Amino acid sequence: MNISLPDGSVRTYPSGTTGFEIAQSISEGLARNALAVEVNGEVCDLHRPIGEDAAVSILTWDSEGGRMAFWHSSAHLMAEALEALYPGVQFGIGPAIEGGFYYDVDLSQTEKRQLTAEDLPTIEQKMKELARNANRYERRDVSKAEALAYFEEKGDQYKLELIEDLEDGTITFYQQGDFVDLCRGPHIPNTKPIKAVKLLNIAGAYWRGDESRPQLTRLYGVTFPKQKLLDEHLERLELAKQRDHRKLGRELGLFMFSNKVGPGLPMWLPKGAILRDTLVDFLKAEQLRRGYLPVITPHIGRLDLYKTSGHYPYYSESQFPPMFEDRGAAEADEAILESDRDGYLLKPMNCPHHTQIYDHLPHSYRDLPVRLAEFGQVYRFEQSGELGGLTRVRGFTVDDAHLFCTPDQVKDELKDVIDLTLLVFNALDFHDYTAQVSLRDPNNAEKYIGDPGQWDAAEQAIREAAAEMGLDTVEVEGEAAFYGPKLDFMVKDALGRQWQLGTVQLDYNLPERFDLTYTDADDSQQRPVMIHRAPFGSLERFIGVLIEHTGGNFPTWLAPLQVVVLPLNDDLIRHAREVAATLQQSGLRVETDGRSETIGRKIRDAEVKKVPYMLVLGNKEVEAGTVAVRRHGEGDLGAMDVAEFSAMIQLEIDEQLGRAHASEEAAL
Repeated sequence: MNISLPDGSVRTYPSGTTGFEIAQSISEGLARNALAVEVNGEVCDLHRPIGEDAAVSILTWDSEGGRMAFWHSSAHLMAEALEALYPGVQFGIGPAIEGGFYYDVDLSQTEKRQLTAEDLPTIEQKMKELARNANRYERRDVSKAEALAYFEEKGDQYKLELIEDLEDGTITFYQQGDFVDLCRGPHIPNTKPIKAVKLLNIAGAYWRGDESRPQLTRLYGVTFPKQKLLDEHLERLELAKQRDHRKLGRELGLFMFSNKVGPGLPMWLPKGAILRDTLVDFLKAEQLRRGYLPVITPHIGRLDLYKTSGHYPYYSESQFPPMFEDRGAAEADEAILESDRDGYLLKPMNCPHHTQIYDHLPHSYRDLPVRLAEFGQVYRFEQSGELGGLTRVRGFTVDDAHLFCTPDQVKDELKDVIDLTLLVFNALDFHDYTAQVSLRDPNNAEKYIGDPGQWDAAEQAIREAAAEMGLDTVEVEGEAAFYGPKLDFMVKDALGRQWQLGTVQLDYNLPERFDLTYTDADDSQQRPVMIHRAPFGSLERFIGVLIEHTGGNFPTWLAPLQVVVLPLNDDLIRHAREVAATLQQSGLRVETDGRSETIGRKIRDAEVKKVPYMLVLGNKEVEAGTVAVRRHGEGDLGAMDVAEFSAMIQLEIDEQLGRAHASEEAAL
C-alpha cells in the first residue's frame, strides 16, 4: 500500500502495517514519542493495522490529535484509579476536552458516596501508581449481547443505557490492567507516558444533560508527559484565574448578573456600557465607510419565518419556547390576526429578518452588493449548567451583517470582510490567529445543498481571497455548513488559549428558501449569494475574551476611563475639575478623584482600576500651569501642561487605531 506522509513523500508498505511501524521506519526518535496516528483525517491507535492506501501523519504530544488521545487515555486511567479506590463506582462518559479531560461518575453505591477536594491527592497518587505499570490500552470488538452482559454483571446502569443506543457490530471495549470500558478510542499505546497528573476540580453534571436525570459527579483533570509541562500549565491556569473576566468584570465595574432578571442575561454597568459602545461605534464607523447600510430588526418574529429559514424546529432545543396567542381568546375574537395564532419566537438569529429587508424592494445586478448591518440582540436557551459569565449567555448581541451579491462579486466581498476583521484584531492586539477554511466532506455530498459547481467556485473564492490577504490558513474537510463553505478565525489570546472569534460564511440556502432574486443583465431572474459575517461574533463573548486577553488593561482608545485627575488636597478639587472639563472637551473620558484620601491611596486605587493615565495635581503644578503625568504600570512620566498632555494622548489613540488601518492602507 502507498502511504502519503505530511512532507509530501509517498512510501510503500505491506498492507496491515501499523502507525508505529511507519514511525519506526522514519526514525527511532519519532517512534519513541509517537502517541497515535492520523489516517485519512481520522485519529487511530498507533498499533492499529492500516489496510489500504492512505494519508498518514504520526501524532506526538506536540499535535492536537496526540494530546487528545493522551488525555482520553488519562480519563480511563482516572476511572481505573476510582474503581480501585471506590469499588462499586459507576461511570457515565469520560471524554478528552480542550485542556484535559473529565469523567462523570456515580458513587452512590459505594461507601464513599461523595468526593471532596481532600480526596483528589489520593486519586492522583493512585493514577501515578497505575501509570507506572505501563499497561497497554487494548482494543477489542464485542457483540452487543456480550457488552450488555458484561455491564449487567458489573451493575453499571449508565453504560447499559449507552449500549442500548449502539448498533451491533460497532461496539468496542478498551482495557488497561484490570479496567474495562466501553469506548471507540483512540488511545495511546500504554499508560507509561502519563507522568504528571493534576485533578483540577469537582462539579455536578446531570446524566446526558437532562435535569430530570440523576446528577453525577464530574471530575476534571489534566496530565502531561513531563512534570515541567504540568508546572507551566498550572502557572497559566493561575494567571487565567487572575484574568478571569467574571472577576475583573466585578472589580472594574463592567457588568453584572441578577437572579431576579435571570441567569445568562448580562446587564452592563456604566463603564461596561462605555466599553461596549466604544467597540460598537468603532465598527459602525468602519462599516459605513465601506458601504454597509444600517438596519434594525425586532427581537421577535413569526414562527413561520424561522420554519422557512430552517432554524425551527431543527434548533428548537437551543431556543426559547414559542409564544402563542391564547387559543380560547383567539376563537372568541375574530379580530386576532392569523399570524398571531401561528405564534412568535424570540429571534435566535438575525439573518431571516435581513432576507425580508432585502426582499422588500426589487433589485438589479447594478444594485449589488447590498450590505445590511445590525448589532442585533438574539436569544438562545442555554442549559443553566453551561452558562459562564459573558462567554456563554442566553441573550447576546451579534455584529451581524449580511451581504447579497452576484457570484462574481463573492471574492472581492470576502477580501473586504477579511480586511475588516483584521482591522478589528489589530486594533485590539490579537496578532496570533489562523484562518480555517471549512470545506465540504467529499465523501458525503448529500449532506449539502446547492449546485456542486457553485460550491467549487465558492471554496476556491475563499482560498484565493485568504491567500491574497496573506492569511495563514488550514483547510478542514467536513466542517462547512450545509448551506456553504466558511472562513473561521481561530485566535490565540495572551494565555495561549484558542478562541473562534470572527467568521465569514457563504450561503446558498436562505436565498433559495426565501426566493430571493435580482434581475441580471439579460433580464433573467437570478439568486444572489448571501454572505454572513461577524468580526466580533457575539459581542458579549468577544468582550469576555478581550478582558482576559488584556487582563483588563485595555488600549487607551478603548478604556472606559482614560484619565483620572488626582488633587493633592481639597483646596485643589475645583482646579482639578477644570482640568478634567478641558480634557473632556477634547473627547477624552475623564474623572476627578476628590476623595479625602492620601495621594498614595488614590494612585493605588487608580492602578487597581487600570486607568491608563493619572494626573497628579498639587500647588506646584497649579502655579506652573502643569500636571504630573503617571502611566498605568509605568509610573511617573514628568510634568506637562494640559494641552501638551492632551496632544500626547490623542496621538497615542490615533497611533493605536492607525495600526488597525495598516492592512487596509497596504491594500490600497
